[in-house]
Amino acid sequence: MRLLSVVLSGGAGSRLWPLSRQAYPKPFMKLGGATLLQQAIERGQACGTGKLMIVTNKDHLFLTRDVLRQISDPPETTLLLEPKGRNTAPAIALAALQCTAQFGGDTVMLVLSADHLVPDVEAFVASASEAFRLAEAGNLVLFGISPTSPDTGFGYVEVEHVSRESQRVKRFVEKPDLATAQEYLATGRYYWNSGMFCFTADAILESFERHAPQVLRAARNALASAKTSEDMMQFDMHTFGLQPDISIDYAVMERADNVHVVPAKFGWSDVGSWPSVAKALTPDASGNTMPADVVAIDTTGTHVQVQSHGPKVVATVGVSDLVIVDTPDALLVAHKDHAQQVKKVVDTLKARHHETVTLPAVVHRPWGTYASLKEEDGYKVKRITVRPGASLSLQYHHQRAEHWVVVTGTAIVQIGDVEHKTMPGEYRYIPLGETHRLTNVGDEELVLVEVQCGSYLGEDDIVRLADTYGRV
Repeated sequence: MRLLSVVLSGGAGSRLWPLSRQAYPKPFMKLGGATLLQQAIERGQACGTGKLMIVTNKDHLFLTRDVLRQISDPPETTLLLEPKGRNTAPAIALAALQCTAQFGGDTVMLVLSADHLVPDVEAFVASASEAFRLAEAGNLVLFGISPTSPDTGFGYVEVEHVSRESQRVKRFVEKPDLATAQEYLATGRYYWNSGMFCFTADAILESFERHAPQVLRAARNALASAKTSEDMMQFDMHTFGLQPDISIDYAVMERADNVHVVPAKFGWSDVGSWPSVAKALTPDASGNTMPADVVAIDTTGTHVQVQSHGPKVVATVGVSDLVIVDTPDALLVAHKDHAQQVKKVVDTLKARHHETVTLPAVVHRPWGTYASLKEEDGYKVKRITVRPGASLSLQYHHQRAEHWVVVTGTAIVQIGDVEHKTMPGEYRYIPLGETHRLTNVGDEELVLVEVQCGSYLGEDDIVRLADTYGRV
């Protein structure tokens, strides 16, 4: 049996703001020591899938490569890089077409979301084995989660009766209101729709042909105009954008008559809100989930998460059932009962065009990271890291000069046509309008402090003349 993991790595995770941002979404959040994306990849590997396909936004290419570098034995990977989001049906259609071309239509595809938490991998493997058996027989398989509460945030699937055995799905139903969800639980005939699937490439493509031919046709056109290089495929914006924005449930699953559900014998969370993050962690005696160095006085049931550029004391006094998430550029304080409304905060900030919606406090680039430490009129201070062997683009600025101090590592600083080897404690000045480039020539991470001085300090005041990563 040929097996392929297909990991769908998208979504902004707006309910997990301020840690999740558009440029650094939920799959790249660490929970339990590894990112959710890494956990999804390794979950597929544990099932014996020797090949991997990741469907993600093109802007997340280098974040995704960073995750793959963290895996001790990374699988052979194909990256499908979307220029814009187009929902799960087009993503799965593209993956199935590419799977057929690379590995054959009888390949079993295990479709996983990059932002789910499944702590018991061994139990997941057992459920996946049952899914593989059903998929080989030509069925479309869904992993169903036995509901633990009348949750209104999930879609549901109806069966004859919830049991430990796999069975045919009678119907899909959309996210219900609370009264309907309570009714579903009372009947004992409904699973939560996990959004994880299993089928052969041939079976899902046949279902697309029968139930959503327009999706399949548009996916074929997008694939035909894609550019292939090394391990990735990049799609033309116009052709890709002609694909319908529709979920796999609407397009195929709700209409097909060969859908089976495998009941999950493993713990599962879609980590869709801060309370669900808290539930995934081990609480202390007072029900709190927080770093050990938080000073908590008369505090119960509270989740605290801190992301800081340096040491920071966080203290809580006399509070209960709160979510407190502190980052260098944003602070969230919410009651757990209202955590779903964090999305309204994001919507408000979007309307104000606030950059905390898009950029994280530490911005990741192909060559490393940067973080803004201080900004006032006329100057900005940044901390920049550069990976060994990596370099920034050859560039200049119209409205600012820059001062660079190397803190650790060995840099080559090109200013004009002259290259300067620069060691820790040494300083270089780049005048306004002068071409310059920074390269890490050492074996360790290069860290430097940059002070920008000028009338305008926006990231768009960069004129690239040459770039290793094709951004000119």
